[in-house]
Amino acid sequence: MSSLTFSRRTLLTGIAGAAVFSSLPALAASEDQSLIDSARITVDAFANDGQMSDLRRKLAQAKGVFVVPQLLKASFIIGGEGGSGVLLAKTANGWSEPSIYTMGAGSIGLQIGGEASQVMLVLMNDKAVNAILRNEFKLGADATVAAGPVGMGVEAATTSNLGADIYSFAKTRGLAAGISVEGAVITARHGRNTAYYGKEAHPRNILYDNVVSNPGTMALRQSLANAEMR
Repeated sequence: MSSLTFSRRTLLTGIAGAAVFSSLPALAASEDQSLIDSARITVDAFANDGQMSDLRRKLAQAKGVFVVPQLLKASFIIGGEGGSGVLLAKTANGWSEPSIYTMGAGSIGLQIGGEASQVMLVLMNDKAVNAILRNEFKLGADATVAAGPVGMGVEAATTSNLGADIYSFAKTRGLAAGISVEGAVITARHGRNTAYYGKEAHPRNILYDNVVSNPGTMALRQSLANAEMR
């Protein structure tokens, strides 16, 4: 192989590699837009569910919300859970831009292998929002968590849960359910936020300081506003 041929091949390989590398931020942003679109679908599904009236009432009083469009359970009896989600805060100007997080937990208990759930955590006070805004937050450690009541005749049982910082609600294969997420860890995805908004910003600044924006979040924010008005 001549040195000229080798040089050309090396140059072409370098150009191809640079093209792939330069496309990575766009691919990441596209995946994160899909996450945000899925979060909007989740909010709409909960808002339109007749068994989720308690969620809608709590959402109207909430300071924030964490939406996980797909929380996966890995196995039966002993397993793990995990999924990406978005955190939004309620501000004087309505629902904030979302910040991207990951929620993960190990668990022991009755599970159905491979089951996927849509999850919404309704954050009832500033304490709950601020706890998640820390670098890594464990549910139940710094904020109390209660499974949201679901279904007729169950809402009367909320008395024992009054004062909880966070209420968790879930839909599994279209069925509404209360869900315990005690011990789950929620971690900020700073790199994904940077890729999506095109600018580095701490989650607190994303939620409260209007330092970044993306028109792709408008539908999700509007769905939350509509849900709490029902």
